[in-house]
Amino acid sequence: MSDKNIRPFSSLVVDGMERAPSRSMLYPVGFTDADFGKPQIGVASTWSMVTPCNMHINRLAEDAARGVDSNGGKAVIFNTITISDGISMGTEGMKYSLVSREVIADSIETVVGCQGFDGIVAIGGCDKNMPGCLIGIARLNRPAVFVYGGTILPGCHGEKKLDIVSVFEAVGARANDRIDDAELHAIESKAIPGPGSCGGMYTANTMASAIEALGMSLPGSSAQAAISKDKQLDCERAGAQVVKLLELGIKPRDIMTQKAFENAITVVIALGGSTNAVLHLLAMADACGVDLKLDDFTRIGQHVPMLADLKPSGKYSMAELVEIGGIQPLMKELLKAGLLHGDCLTVTGKTLAENLAAAPDYPAEQDIIHAMDKPIKKDSHLVILKGNLAPEGAVAKITGKEGLRFTGKARVFECEELALKAILDGTVQKGEVIVIRFEGPKGGPGMREMLSPTSAVMGKGLAKDVALITDGRFSGGTHGFVVGHITPEAYVGGLLAIVRDGDEISIDAETRELNLHVETSEIQARLARWTQPKPRYTKGLLAKYAKLVSSASEGAVTDKYLD
Repeated sequence: MSDKNIRPFSSLVVDGMERAPSRSMLYPVGFTDADFGKPQIGVASTWSMVTPCNMHINRLAEDAARGVDSNGGKAVIFNTITISDGISMGTEGMKYSLVSREVIADSIETVVGCQGFDGIVAIGGCDKNMPGCLIGIARLNRPAVFVYGGTILPGCHGEKKLDIVSVFEAVGARANDRIDDAELHAIESKAIPGPGSCGGMYTANTMASAIEALGMSLPGSSAQAAISKDKQLDCERAGAQVVKLLELGIKPRDIMTQKAFENAITVVIALGGSTNAVLHLLAMADACGVDLKLDDFTRIGQHVPMLADLKPSGKYSMAELVEIGGIQPLMKELLKAGLLHGDCLTVTGKTLAENLAAAPDYPAEQDIIHAMDKPIKKDSHLVILKGNLAPEGAVAKITGKEGLRFTGKARVFECEELALKAILDGTVQKGEVIVIRFEGPKGGPGMREMLSPTSAVMGKGLAKDVALITDGRFSGGTHGFVVGHITPEAYVGGLLAIVRDGDEISIDAETRELNLHVETSEIQARLARWTQPKPRYTKGLLAKYAKLVSSASEGAVTDKYLD
């Protein structure tokens, strides 16, 4: 293969007499004369001291760069932004969370496109980082490997293992006088012992697993501790592999096909993963030109069992799944059962089936991953609901532990903060359906996660007694009878906008319906009187996002209608 074939972009930037000014700018950042003849690999680091999820990632970026440099490439590390869901949760700042996914994608596209990098290693450590990296990679379609920054280890208080969700739920317990201030402080100060992403099968670990199943990470990347020799080696190998992918001519969209996305959905279901996976996989598929739909989650989910007893609905942490072998043994079992497409290409240059041929089995005594014939739930916990409240779809996480149906009277709130106050002060009563609206992609704007109110419900001991529905979304740490992503959202005139206190609402996971039980004539009269609220932001990033963003049923992407 000729030199130019593995340097299709960097050669345009640094080759020839006329590119001498470009070369002169690169000597001070570490280039030698020999480096100008090597393929340039951008290493996208999502490092930040904003959050423990990402505080270690620059070290991982250096490991990846070492893998590039020792295998004939020239690595260039650059940064993207990151934000913290856990810190901003329940505040106005959380409106920037989903928006950050688009900013990360845009920044990777901007730097790689401008600098002429031939390939990409992207390292993400929090849930918006990961789809943001993959969206940017898909747009560019240059050889790339994604590396997960790794999971955090559990905190510990007495005999109890802790994570960030433990703290949110402790707030509800304190409000209900089930614990005192000293106990709350002990939990908050011990829950996060060091670097890494949230420790259950929350959104970060869900998306890392989905990306590995998609074929865009090296085998094992999704199930490694953030601070470990395995994660260091994963980064070095990823750097080396991008150079190999350049030689092989394998690009991301060769890997991220319709069948690959179906594999990702299958693994997310088997793991009991976050509802956010629906939103992010739709967005990633859109960037790849793959026509993934909400209905695909229903179609696949009818045949795939939920097998993992992982937090938040289960009892085990991601660190404990790491100890028994991660997701590779699970994927091997799913492949044997005919539930994965084994012929999908991956970043190893081999097919998924070839990668899994050498995967070990789980230890005989483990009970984290159930056997195929003894599932936690026989079909998907991710239930796509439709009905008059969600004609374009809504997403529920129903593990079966919450029940399969809920009917109650609406208790309506115009934003998350008002709902949280009413849960904590006892206004919300048993048998009610909490309705939180104007929190969608456009109406929020930004589609905040509702971990604070759902955790308060848990902490108050109302898990089996109330339901919560919203046009916002949920943290991967949420559990209980909850429905999010309701579309059309309230801000654009969806039926959610005209629900009143006391209206009867039913949620049925078996018939997959979400309905408002109000006479049609009354619904029409309410809609005729309804007017759209004024936008909450008229300048800046959130205003631009609200103007551009598509429906949650389409992944809440900002370039959907540009083509």
